[in-house]
Amino acid sequence: MRILLAEDHRPLADWLSLTFERSNYSVDCVYDGDGADHLLLTQQYDLVVLDISLPKLSGNEVVRRLRARAGKVPVLMLTANNSIEGRVASLDLGADDYLGKPFSVKELEARMRALLRRSEQHPSPYWQCGSLCYDSNTRTFSIDSAMLALPPREHSVLETLMLKSGKTVSKKMIADALFAMSESASSEAIEVYIHRLRKKLAQSDVAIVTLRGLGYILKQGSALD
Repeated sequence: MRILLAEDHRPLADWLSLTFERSNYSVDCVYDGDGADHLLLTQQYDLVVLDISLPKLSGNEVVRRLRARAGKVPVLMLTANNSIEGRVASLDLGADDYLGKPFSVKELEARMRALLRRSEQHPSPYWQCGSLCYDSNTRTFSIDSAMLALPPREHSVLETLMLKSGKTVSKKMIADALFAMSESASSEAIEVYIHRLRKKLAQSDVAIVTLRGLGYILKQGSALD
């Protein structure tokens, strides 16, 4: 999953970026509202974590512009001004949630997971496809209750397919979820990750099926490549 983090306090921004990356999120980080607004115009994100007090454009103005363009990505606001008036203003402009500073990173990540579930219209933290289960709280996979250990890239690819289980997922959608702005998106790399995942799913009743010219689909049954 790909996250946009906009936070002007650089030590906090760098620490949050590293924390999110360790949790298998792909993160783009900017330090002002103008940069956040530009990326929201040009890139696709699953979630935005946005500080209210940003230079150039405030977080509230970034949200206002995003919603005026009919952007639907969930937005979680961060602020040191945890007043009722501040929360109401941000929520009325289109923010989905609000967290005051200082905060617990565990609570922040729990709120992020809740927003991601809501955006997928999937209230349960568990996704199931055949014998493959994904727990979005721990962000772990299991097959018949046995943990499926995956490197970060493979984890991100399978997560993207799992959240769209039964639906076609294009290579661009996978690349958007997998690669941050600082990384080069490689179609060949995605094919390598798909190949490795197929090997790891070979003994299960779940397969990644290639749809020529369209992308991939995760489904119960045998793979047809």
